[in-house]
Amino acid sequence: MSQVQRVAQPSDIYPTAETFPAGLKATGKTANCPAVLDLERWLAHFKRNRLNRPEPAWATPLALAPHARAALTQSMREFQLGDGGGPASLIAHNARVYTHQTDLLRQVIDAWFNEEKEHARLLGEVVDRLEGERLATHWSFRMFCFVRWALGVRFELQILTVTELTSTAYYTLIRRHYEDVPLREALALILRDEAGHLAFHLDRLSAEWAGQPWLWRKVHNAQFWLSGIAAASVLWVSHYRCPMAMGATHAEFAREVRRQIGRFVARLERRCAISPKCQCRRCSRWSGGARPFQSCAR
Repeated sequence: MSQVQRVAQPSDIYPTAETFPAGLKATGKTANCPAVLDLERWLAHFKRNRLNRPEPAWATPLALAPHARAALTQSMREFQLGDGGGPASLIAHNARVYTHQTDLLRQVIDAWFNEEKEHARLLGEVVDRLEGERLATHWSFRMFCFVRWALGVRFELQILTVTELTSTAYYTLIRRHYEDVPLREALALILRDEAGHLAFHLDRLSAEWAGQPWLWRKVHNAQFWLSGIAAASVLWVSHYRCPMAMGATHAEFAREVRRQIGRFVARLERRCAISPKCQCRRCSRWSGGARPFQSCAR
């Protein structure tokens, strides 16, 4: 039986407020533009993260009570569809405007979604092990994709970020209460990736929000919280049977969601408060406070 690996925590990957400048380019052309996202670093991270990924011990005998097995199967089927099993890409109607700013940004986005495809593969193996049937589609997933397409790439990026935060809370809960070794190993790999994804989104939003007025940031933090609470509520209503089958409670899930979102928003606020807004022509021409994603040629 393989040993369950330690799950990477967001604190392992998120730079702290003190190390924030090192997380972005601080030398060369970007020395005067700290609000530029270091895409080379993130592409290297995604390449490095492909290494040391032991396959879960799928052959381990399954020992779950029938009611827990049924609830877990239904939940994992839906997560397998949504977590990369569908269109593993940005699908907003204006997504190309965002992803084709630079070739390097497109590569980073592709690397991010390639990890989501790997999550779908792992969850598919979980479903197969539970002798469940994989979903080809679902009405809620179709609605989710339509909203992502219709409301534009900025909204899509936000909803994907809060979805990763709430999914991290859910996977943490499942891993805490289910003792099945292959399931725990698969979720350990997924949580390791999600910690990196959230760190990437933290860098991305820090670059976009840097130097914005205090009131602007408070309003956007509030709407981010509301989006996260809405996503968590939908997730719990759809999947509560799975964690509750093994003794988890709604209060426990809510605490984990608050912890994940609260930590993310607090770190984002600290970063934005210490990062000056670049005034160069390239940066200032981007609408909505967004910063460019390539090195500033100031």
